[in-house]
Amino acid sequence: MSRKIIRTTNAPAPVGPYNQAIAARGELIFVAGQIPLDPKTGEIIGENDITKQTEQAMANLAAILEEAGVQMQDIVKTTVFLSDMNNFAAMNQVYARYFDETSAPARACVEVSRLPKDVLVEIECIAIVP
Repeated sequence: MSRKIIRTTNAPAPVGPYNQAIAARGELIFVAGQIPLDPKTGEIIGENDITKQTEQAMANLAAILEEAGVQMQDIVKTTVFLSDMNNFAAMNQVYARYFDETSAPARACVEVSRLPKDVLVEIECIAIVP
């Protein structure tokens, strides 16, 4: 199986032994979970603000997908990790701006006990190469 590492400076650099994304067999793009880090400063965006944090996490996903040559509408699956399920409605309002309801990707959303850097949200995705 062929694979290609995807990296961009328009999204935060990995903070551990992983890559921003991997293109597999030229058909699938697996994007690592993105938290609300500013790619230029490495600082958390919107501390304690789920709306701003979701916007930044989605912007980071979009930047990585762009580097891979695909777009948000090419996403087929997302997983959203929330530190508090009470933030679901606010996260979902931001998330909905990125996807048409009739063609939105499959999604799982789970509450977890803690996320990296104690952020409120982390989002990962799988996209297809059209």
